[in-house]
Amino acid sequence: MTMMFPLGIDSFKKIRDNGDYYIDKTGFIKELVSQNFEVNLITRPRRFGKTLTMSMLECFFDISRDSRKEFEDLAICKEKEICGKWMNQWPTIFFTFKSVEGEDFETAYEQWKALLSDFCVAHRFLGESDAVDPLDQEIFSRFVAKNGTKEETNNALFYLIRMMSAHYGKQVILLIDEYDVPLAKAGDHGYYNEMLGVIRSLFNKALKTNPFLKFSVITGCLKIAKESIFTGTNNFVSDTITSNRFQEYIGFLESDVRKILEDTDLEAHAEEIRFWYDGYRFGSTNVYCPWDVLNHVAALQENEKTVPRSYWENTSGNDIIRKFIERKDLWVKEQINEDFEILLSGGSIVKNITENLTYDMLHSSADNLWSLLYLTGYLTRTERENSDLKGTELTIPNEEIRRLFHTIVKEWFEDQVKAADKKEFFEALWNLDEEKCSKILSDMIFDTISYHDYKEDFYHAFVVGILSFSGYKIKSNAEEGEGRPDVILRDERNDRAILFEIKRAENKKAMEEKCLEALEQIASRRYVEGLGDDYDEVIVYGVCFYKKRCLVRGKKL
Repeated sequence: MTMMFPLGIDSFKKIRDNGDYYIDKTGFIKELVSQNFEVNLITRPRRFGKTLTMSMLECFFDISRDSRKEFEDLAICKEKEICGKWMNQWPTIFFTFKSVEGEDFETAYEQWKALLSDFCVAHRFLGESDAVDPLDQEIFSRFVAKNGTKEETNNALFYLIRMMSAHYGKQVILLIDEYDVPLAKAGDHGYYNEMLGVIRSLFNKALKTNPFLKFSVITGCLKIAKESIFTGTNNFVSDTITSNRFQEYIGFLESDVRKILEDTDLEAHAEEIRFWYDGYRFGSTNVYCPWDVLNHVAALQENEKTVPRSYWENTSGNDIIRKFIERKDLWVKEQINEDFEILLSGGSIVKNITENLTYDMLHSSADNLWSLLYLTGYLTRTERENSDLKGTELTIPNEEIRRLFHTIVKEWFEDQVKAADKKEFFEALWNLDEEKCSKILSDMIFDTISYHDYKEDFYHAFVVGILSFSGYKIKSNAEEGEGRPDVILRDERNDRAILFEIKRAENKKAMEEKCLEALEQIASRRYVEGLGDDYDEVIVYGVCFYKKRCLVRGKKL
């Protein structure tokens, strides 16, 4: 049976009204209202359904709605007492901060003012209500016109909560989605302190001992250190990916994926979906990424031969990995390149993880960077419990993320090669300086991250990459003589050419022998004869690699 999946739709009401496929996560409401808290911060990686969860809460609590139709036949409707007390019984304010960003502070701040104005226009009745203080209504009118004072705009949440409470005669529920997006963007573009001041002001007055607030739920990717934003907030509860609370409500469980596959008659694809999209660990529970599962099942419905792919690849945020591997200042001390190679080969590493980060300090240490990759879903905790480990054991969660790492590392390496000054290397090549060629290639490979586990094709790609973008003609595995030499470099202007045969040794001692074997192969298979009489000078090289060491031996013909 073909199901309609709500790809890219994060409005609970729209999904339910459209009759789109929905995995029932309304049990979250029961757990939420049973907690004694004023402020609940929930952090999860992107693409796990945080915004949809918050939209569901708004739909359920909002006093201005009648949501019985949207929640019909869902688990929460069996909880009659909860529905009677909470369903459409409370004034609710819902903001998502995902659009509050920009390359400079002024642009981002204008985005906040625009978001605030849109909310006020949609709730214009607050500016006309007889129950609302006229002074608050004057501020409200300035919000609509986007010309509130700095003090008013920075404390807008408090004013809105007070007005909403006065109008309805009840305390207000505040829902804030993606609260840390403005800070993440500010950290990237150099205006972190200014944006931190705005977010701190918004939350401080709205959340700290506010008699008009019933409770607040806030979501984001990272748990910003309490001292930065939530100072003095009473009854503050945080729920991160290491917590067991709510672990089954954001993301898909094994049972959820099994139901989806049963409903679409695609059970035969269970193992490939597990291999590609499972592997995240929230609390003590294994979790799938909903974005990936729904996209792939939707593709399978159109064509069951569709192969899995990375659906994260074209979404925002993947520059986290690129920024990480570009931090060469941390490599020597922290061995970041070696850690990446362990992860890419399917292994695990142990790191000190901190959940209390600030966006201005993310790149200040290797531990913070590893924490960032973990908290944003690019790495996950292993299931092994080992009390002897001094840290958290991390691994890449699944095939999708592993391929994403491979792609980003490969692109980074290619960019490094393009930007490198290779003049000295080519001079050494044409001058038959074996020792200098060996050292330069060894130095270059020590500055790379291997994404092919040191197989011969990795070394081949490495050499081709080094030789490319040099102004010379390059041929790889071309037909010459009686076989295929690995690489040929042609300098047409000066009538000369270089031929390379590349080998991989099993140990360091075998490198010299492998170089001579490569030179013998060039001779015995008459690779040079294929070049004809086009060149006045031909140099041949046997190049051997062992892990991150290179040995070059050559001769002029």
